[in-house]
Amino acid sequence: MSISEPRKASTASAAEAIGTDRKRKVVNDHEVTGAGEITLRQSILPVSLVTVLFFMWGFAYGLLDVLNAHFQVALNISQGMSGGLQAAYFGAYFIGPLTYSGWIVRRFGYRWAFITGLCLYGVGALMFWPSGLKRSFGGFCGSMFIVGSGLSTLETAANPFIATCGPPRYSEIRLTLAQSFQAVGTVVAPVLASYVIFKNVDDTSLTSVQWVYLGIAIFVFLLAVVFFFAPIPEVTDADMANQAELSAADTDFEDKPLSKQYTLFYGVIAQFCYVGAQVAYAGYFINFVSWVRPGTTHATGANLLAGAQGCFAIGRFMASGLLKFTKPRLVLMGFISGVVLFACLAMGLKGNGAVASIFLVLFFESCIFPLIFTLSLRGLGRHSKRGASFIVAAVSGGALFPPVLGAVADALGGNTQHAFFIPLIGFVVAWTFPLYLNLFKRKSLDAWTDKVKVGIETKSDEEKDISEKEPVEFVEKV
Repeated sequence: MSISEPRKASTASAAEAIGTDRKRKVVNDHEVTGAGEITLRQSILPVSLVTVLFFMWGFAYGLLDVLNAHFQVALNISQGMSGGLQAAYFGAYFIGPLTYSGWIVRRFGYRWAFITGLCLYGVGALMFWPSGLKRSFGGFCGSMFIVGSGLSTLETAANPFIATCGPPRYSEIRLTLAQSFQAVGTVVAPVLASYVIFKNVDDTSLTSVQWVYLGIAIFVFLLAVVFFFAPIPEVTDADMANQAELSAADTDFEDKPLSKQYTLFYGVIAQFCYVGAQVAYAGYFINFVSWVRPGTTHATGANLLAGAQGCFAIGRFMASGLLKFTKPRLVLMGFISGVVLFACLAMGLKGNGAVASIFLVLFFESCIFPLIFTLSLRGLGRHSKRGASFIVAAVSGGALFPPVLGAVADALGGNTQHAFFIPLIGFVVAWTFPLYLNLFKRKSLDAWTDKVKVGIETKSDEEKDISEKEPVEFVEKV
């Protein structure tokens, strides 16, 4: 099928793709299933189910930041060593998407990637119990690596699924809104840690940590069963290629080899630096607050972290609404500029001024990940799944920045505030990506949100005839 002769969109084939997907054992990525033309109405149920997964790894990520500070006391380790938790968790993101996670998505499809990711997550959560009994930091790092392997598999599937399941013009809104619930999970986790896990508990105790992760394991295993029966349509690479061809007249799409998808690779670099910086900020948030406001306890720091994550969640919901009226490339440019500005202020101010600045850093961080993800995937066509694997693998930046920041803070005598120049470097590198998009890619990116009609429901000729006849019939009856 040539670009000049695009296939006519068919909502019937999209409905068939939803209804028959669970029968598939192996996915043929070269087969057009029609799932690339799913309408907004057809996408609501599967997108809502997958959004639950975003909450789950937001919850896991939120607990990670609190555990970082708790383990420094409970296991008597330094800031640099505690960064090993982030290194283990996000190190799995470097390995998984480029190997087994990406292969599962391409070979067996999104459904089995979701189920595999949930099962790995559950196994890693169960491993927290023996690690707590042995009080082994290495055991906790190993357990966190397995948890990260499960979550990286979920992200390898969930992010591209949300981005592609439905009309392409709403891709950024869908993913940003879904990730808003991930942000809610990061808020709930520190609050739960402050008022349940570590309340009235000896700072050296690990028992409550063990019980929380046991509960998580039971829940995710049950969720895996739900996803086995859920209606999850399979959007193949052929569907995405067909979608790109249907939109070629408006977007100037060209089918290029993967090696020449330069916007994708720039997005991967930007995502690596941004996520590394974001994770470093969250992971050492409590240490930062304790430094700029001496006397702040870990419990108070956890409460402040929950407040900052609340700003993060609010920012995502606000950005989702803003995307309805503003170009995604402009929203990304504005928000990441805010991050760089307040990251600079956080390094220079003291007391409540510094705390307010780091709150605003998290607010402006809110929509950056989903927008880098979706804007990097625009127009990839048949390379969409593999490209998504590369972008998710860039989350491994979270394995690099926190240990470096912790080591620098230790070298500066515990001065976490001055050590925050490490994530600032990452933010500045990520800032150059939307600058590039606004200078060189604005025409094609705007066409996807303004002109492309794929998946947009329109009245059929038959429905139009009926709607035209109804007033006449009413008049005749009168």
